[in-house]
Amino acid sequence: MDHPLDRPVWNMLTGRQAGLARGDARALRIDPGYGPFAAARDASAEAQTGLGALLEGDRDVLWLVEPKEWPVPPGARIVRTAPLLQMVAEAPVPPQPGDVEAVVLGEDDAAEMAALAYATEPGPWGELTRHYGTFHGIRRHGRLVAMAGERMRPGEGLAEVSGVCTLPDYRGQGLAAGLIRTVMAGLVARGDTPFLHSYAGNISAIRLYQSLGFSPRREMVVTVLARA
Repeated sequence: MDHPLDRPVWNMLTGRQAGLARGDARALRIDPGYGPFAAARDASAEAQTGLGALLEGDRDVLWLVEPKEWPVPPGARIVRTAPLLQMVAEAPVPPQPGDVEAVVLGEDDAAEMAALAYATEPGPWGELTRHYGTFHGIRRHGRLVAMAGERMRPGEGLAEVSGVCTLPDYRGQGLAAGLIRTVMAGLVARGDTPFLHSYAGNISAIRLYQSLGFSPRREMVVTVLARA
């Protein structure tokens, strides 16, 4: 039997986060307000047709996270692909004394969260992305300068650390590390093992994640689709 992390998007949308799914038994996408993630049941012609039908307009895109580049469904084209490294923290580093600076972000922080995400591009961000789960942030002089939260829950006991970002002027101060430790502590407290995805070429990020207890699990590929 395949591991839930081998097909994280399909498993999140048919499992713990099925309430966010749009589509049918052939292919699913998450509610677009949460982001562009999608997956087909398999690579059959029927499922591929269903996947292509999920594209809602000329400006819409679907992000597929799979073990290898996904074939192009009818009526679609590949915008880009990129190799990812999937990492899991079986023994995450616990919070440190300085991590108490992190605070839980809420509805009053929505506009700043979006602005930070768009400025730093930690991954897809939509108007509802903050509702995936708890996000923590760090403020300096009243300004939100760093944050991290959670996203996919593809199986029992698994939760993804995501949305990790810091404004350029505040990098190198350990803010991201502290936020990740805080997020992981919350996941562990509810019985989840943290995992994440990093662009395979982002060596500095991968080293940071390793220092926090993450180990490489497997190589993945993100395939971004749009209408042909």
